[in-house]
Amino acid sequence: MTTSSEPAPIWLDGNGKIDEVGFCESFRESHPMLCIHETFFTRDGKVTDEGSLKSEIYQMIKPYVRTGVSKKVNNLLEALRSECFSPPLPIYHDRIHVANGTLFLDGRFEESKDFCLNRLPVRYDPDAPRPERWLRFLEELLIPEDILTLQEFMGYCLIPSTKAQKMLMLVGKGGEGKSRVGIVLSALLGINMYSGSIAKVETSPFARADLEYGLLMVDDDMKMEALPDTNILKTLITAELPMDLEKKGKQSYQGTMYVRFIGFGNGALKSRYDRSVGFFRRQIILTVKDKPVDRVDDPFLSEKLIAEIDSIFLWALAGLRRLMANDFRFTLSERSRENMRESVSEGNNVTEFLKSEGYIGFKADYDITSQRLYELYVLWCEENAYFPLAKKSFLDQMAALAPEYRLESTNNLYVNGRRVRGYVGIYALIP
Repeated sequence: MTTSSEPAPIWLDGNGKIDEVGFCESFRESHPMLCIHETFFTRDGKVTDEGSLKSEIYQMIKPYVRTGVSKKVNNLLEALRSECFSPPLPIYHDRIHVANGTLFLDGRFEESKDFCLNRLPVRYDPDAPRPERWLRFLEELLIPEDILTLQEFMGYCLIPSTKAQKMLMLVGKGGEGKSRVGIVLSALLGINMYSGSIAKVETSPFARADLEYGLLMVDDDMKMEALPDTNILKTLITAELPMDLEKKGKQSYQGTMYVRFIGFGNGALKSRYDRSVGFFRRQIILTVKDKPVDRVDDPFLSEKLIAEIDSIFLWALAGLRRLMANDFRFTLSERSRENMRESVSEGNNVTEFLKSEGYIGFKADYDITSQRLYELYVLWCEENAYFPLAKKSFLDQMAALAPEYRLESTNNLYVNGRRVRGYVGIYALIP
């Protein structure tokens, strides 16, 4: 027990024991908080470091508790969750919570700060100068039309919305400086941005819950290996309904997700099995300019860009307003559209095979067995340096593409007296 001459706190009873309810009430008075889905929120947004709360509780009780302190700290933290319990806060798309108040997208600004799910660490200053260094950096990185796309996507990440249903990828050979975009986004979004692996989002059962209340996840080094699955990623990009989320050792619950994704790498995102256009149309692929041979890198570039962050916020805000005025349809250059077409072609080479010459032809009343069609496809892949799909994946893609090419699936073809499957309207040009 402490020998301090200071009066004992009101949450300490006459027997020197801590009144947990009294402690939580007192703590909450000096630290206004809400607890949503077991996560604490202050007026500055999500509390990402519960260690700081534990440390403060420890400092408060250590003069009065000499044994079992760690257990008592944990018990008080759990009691605090109940004391601060709150139903989910409303999600607003018409305002941005910033460090010095609340900016409404209709132009109004209020200095008051309410409890919110996301508060950005930037100040709204309508008179902030143009971010000249940032704009010069972008001119060296992207073509002008793609700068507009990046501006809109960064603005898109300022509000908790998935209406645009897109993810963004910046691809290049390496060394161009594209990762500096991620550093600027971290300064812009603060704790509302996560760094991680897109592949892990697909493979880890707890990764979704880690992204709850996040505005953005950045994969700074996208792996070139194809994703084993894409269902979770596609769902997150287009999420409009609550999702089932699970944390380690906790009961699953329904949470609202609005995280967006940006990836930096040497190539576009690929899937091992998903060849659907739906997977590719969710991607915007921007190709960065090659690094000039004579360019001398500035080791202080990141600091110079971050110094303009309040101005960059206004720049991104302009992109958001343009995106919203266009009903959440991004400004896309012909170059980025071609990137998407190439990505679809590489991911689903069955379409390219059907467009090829010298292997197959199309004519009414002509036919080919599924086995022979697959053999021709494998031959085409070998001669054109493509990786062939497994037979089942190939036939699934053929079934999806058959109406477009006016092909009729049939099981009435005969080979050596045996009835087999195939297609009518297509035939082999190679004996």
